[in-house]
Amino acid sequence: MTPTNAPDPTPAGAPAPGPFDLPDRLAAKRDERLIAADTRHFSRIAEHLERSTAELTSRLASERRAPGGGGQQALERDLEIHRLSSRLRALGRFSLDACLGRMVAQDGAISFVGRFGLTDESGDPLLLDWRSPAAAPFFAATRAEPNGLASRRRYRWSRGRITDYWDEAFTDAGVEGSAAALDDESAFIASLGQNRTSRMRDVLGTIQSDQDAIIRASSRGALVVDGGPGTGKTVVALHRTAYLLYSDPRLSRSHGGVLFVGPNDGYLAYVEDVLPSLGEEGVLTCTLRDLVPGGSALGDERDPAVAALKADADVAGIVEAAVRYYERPPAGRVVETPWADIELDDADWAEAFDAPDGDTSHNDARAEVWEALLEIIQDRLGDAAPPHQVRRALTADEDLTRTFARAWPTLDPLGVVADLWSVPAYLRLCAPGLSAAQVQTLQREDPRAWTVSDLPFLDAARARIGDPGAARRAREAEVATASEREQRDRVMDELIASDDSELGLMSILRGDDARNSLATVEARPVVDADLLAGPFAHIVVDEAQELTDAEWGMLVRRCPSRSLTIVGDRAQARRPFIESWGERLARVGLSRAEVSTLTINYRTPLEVMEAAEPVIRTVLPDANVPTSVRRSGVPVYRGMPAELGDVLDAWLAEEGDGVACVIHAPDAGVVPDRSRAGVQWLTPELAKGLEFDLVVLLDPERFGGGVVGTVDRYVAMTRATQRLVLLAPR
Repeated sequence: MTPTNAPDPTPAGAPAPGPFDLPDRLAAKRDERLIAADTRHFSRIAEHLERSTAELTSRLASERRAPGGGGQQALERDLEIHRLSSRLRALGRFSLDACLGRMVAQDGAISFVGRFGLTDESGDPLLLDWRSPAAAPFFAATRAEPNGLASRRRYRWSRGRITDYWDEAFTDAGVEGSAAALDDESAFIASLGQNRTSRMRDVLGTIQSDQDAIIRASSRGALVVDGGPGTGKTVVALHRTAYLLYSDPRLSRSHGGVLFVGPNDGYLAYVEDVLPSLGEEGVLTCTLRDLVPGGSALGDERDPAVAALKADADVAGIVEAAVRYYERPPAGRVVETPWADIELDDADWAEAFDAPDGDTSHNDARAEVWEALLEIIQDRLGDAAPPHQVRRALTADEDLTRTFARAWPTLDPLGVVADLWSVPAYLRLCAPGLSAAQVQTLQREDPRAWTVSDLPFLDAARARIGDPGAARRAREAEVATASEREQRDRVMDELIASDDSELGLMSILRGDDARNSLATVEARPVVDADLLAGPFAHIVVDEAQELTDAEWGMLVRRCPSRSLTIVGDRAQARRPFIESWGERLARVGLSRAEVSTLTINYRTPLEVMEAAEPVIRTVLPDANVPTSVRRSGVPVYRGMPAELGDVLDAWLAEEGDGVACVIHAPDAGVVPDRSRAGVQWLTPELAKGLEFDLVVLLDPERFGGGVVGTVDRYVAMTRATQRLVLLAPR
């Protein structure tokens, strides 16, 4: 497999190129005294990668050819194939460019840090996995806190070769012999002016110390990563996901794994390459809408009053009351059986209805309640009748089954929620805290005209009620199993009857061992689980400031460990967020949340932030507005909407390969011009979490007033990494 960043093939007979491909303007960095040791080490890495790839390919082929076996043997074989395949993909995705940089300790020891760990045949490390404790100083070292390092070198790779590198010295010894490569700004600052693409750039090699400290923080409890625009919140969220999966075995797939929740599909497409590049391909990523089947197709709630009521509602309490309405034991009654009449009083019914575990969904619990009821009747009959005959008789009792069906019916989650929005008396019963006017506000002509505001209710109902088709499938599976068992028994009877051997060998088919061996369908077929239903060991949620209390319930229910990474910025919340993170999260059941704050803006130029900061201060005076570390040298341009075409053409002619975005109000009637490649057209809400070289705000006053309009303008302005243009009519 050819690495995606591999260099161009070397012509036959030509010497293999070295790892360094420095342009003429960096001739001083070609000094052999600076790069000879690196070249030798990269040669060792290349040889080891070649041997490892060949070995892994051979072992994988052998495993795939080996018999599948059964039970534990089959499981172990599948796990080994998965492990070998994952390792091969990691080696195939990168070659030498798996190396991020090197660090020189104050005692002179040299270590190289990579995307994954590599150890040679003698056990010496060729690359330290970036997530390992040994590699931590590479990211954490600063001049104030060198973490035992004398110097650090970071590489810039292009097509599998190094096109630049930077040295940072933390002690006087670290400066010696490195003057040509020293860079006070560091590789990260130098890369900030690079043009963006439609995918998030690879930034692992330039993680900064403040970001790294949060990436490596403990997974216990909830951690809030609070940071303004350009502070690298998303970078931290993604790299923390990969780090936790590496360092904390409690978060493995066998314990639930990690769920990564982003704000929209555009955001997920933007970051989709990051986790695989970090060696993590098994992380589930989704938007909040994806948590409910069909949720991605739902529209926004157009009535602000309805949206507000549903956002702040006690969703779990309302849904619980709605389902409990259908779990009411009937009055005592006499059950007639062929052996005796059994009186079931109120206590007997209550006992049966209390049989299911509290976590069992309504529809799954129905079978448990029925079984508990049958056991009560069987106990009363004692030895008067065989259990299987009692079961058959009671199942055929139409009066009993009808009574039970009314007392504990099979429910449809969608139907229960629809009833809330179409039967006022039902909603009043389930939500006694609502006023009569509020109940009326929530009623609608088409109760199944679902919107995003319904997501928490649909999700809670689905979790509490379960799959309405599960009981039917279970019955079908039981019928199929019984049919196969009957057919198998008939075949065995025929074989035994036709056996004319002296020893009657066929009679062994009556034995339990033979029956167990012949049983091919003795268990209910496994139904594919809803992968997003959880529970998960850890959840990472980006743009978390946008979540309503009701939406938080969707996530908290999926994370019983309360281990979450919560990434957001109060100043970018479209709904008022005047309380603290602690107050907001305590209200939704996360009472022990720690807050880590990012205050350095690595992305947005100072010129842009100077224009954006006064905007957000008008509605949130204590907003966490970060400090920009660089200037672009390009002032914010203000003009008229008629200049849009000229602005875009001039930028495209100058930059060519960058990414621009025209951000406009949803109702502005803008028709996107797709003729200009490299220009996107988005609303402020869809632009959130993304970044662009050029951002043009088209008539920003149309974004609206109040908190929503102000936040939209602030968010849109701070998407720019190089230039910001504001076009508004005078």
